[in-house]
Amino acid sequence: MNAAVLPAVRGKLTAKAPLAPLVWFKSGGPADWLFEPKDAEDLADFLRDLDPAVPVMALGLGSNLIIRDGGFPGVVVRLGKAFAKVEPLDAVTLRCGGGASGILVSSTARDAGIAGFEFLRSIPGTVGGFVRMNGGAYGSEVKDILVEADVVLRTGERRTLATARLGYTYRHSELPEGAVVIGATFRGRPGEPADIQAEMDRISASREAAQPLRSKTGGSTFKNPEGRKAWQLVDEAGCRGLRVGGAEVSEKHTNFLINTGSATSGDIERLGEEVRRRVKAKSGIELEWEIQRVGKAE
Repeated sequence: MNAAVLPAVRGKLTAKAPLAPLVWFKSGGPADWLFEPKDAEDLADFLRDLDPAVPVMALGLGSNLIIRDGGFPGVVVRLGKAFAKVEPLDAVTLRCGGGASGILVSSTARDAGIAGFEFLRSIPGTVGGFVRMNGGAYGSEVKDILVEADVVLRTGERRTLATARLGYTYRHSELPEGAVVIGATFRGRPGEPADIQAEMDRISASREAAQPLRSKTGGSTFKNPEGRKAWQLVDEAGCRGLRVGGAEVSEKHTNFLINTGSATSGDIERLGEEVRRRVKAKSGIELEWEIQRVGKAE
């Protein structure tokens, strides 16, 4: 895709942009183009004028994502500081930019005395990502606190969608392909900052104890089937420590895959598929990927 056929922008456009440094697994090929818009209007104008055949994908902090080794054949949109603001609207409501992290959102809620956001402390992503995926942890999900989301559709049209319009199910929404979440409004409940901090500390300690947070990983690999825990099924199928190339099933938490240092995205995806095969053979249960896999195989 030649730069001459791309719409003019006020933000930053980078050709053949390496994506591996931007994702948790530290693997995968480049994007044809990486677009960092200056503001919402810049993004809307760009998407409106971009050839409709060109794929578009939003990228947050790069957790929960495998970029295949052939890279992403289109435009990856990354929201920067202009989209990372978080501010209270009233005593229980926050207005958040799509590029704001879960840590920033939960900390702002704590300082404002708003409870119900503590679980976001444990989600390693941005507002845009966890609104799209109905991110959740420790008994709560985004749909429990979301009032509405501001999105730019692939056509460049800007829309505000109420929670009911997003068709939320477990780790899934019906947000249209190529749409970018640029902001969201969340509502919690009154709380004491000290109590909120105590809950955030509990979640943080629990996560640190149970998950391989200091490894190159992508977060939870598979969705929990109804009434079961994915990690347990993986363990029972004898997959703890299983390796393909430089990819390994975590010994600490078996629903996490790890890049031990030399893994390609192909290694990681093949390992995941082998785990799925062994779990199906052992239990009859077909695990569904929670991690998104995008781009071209090499």
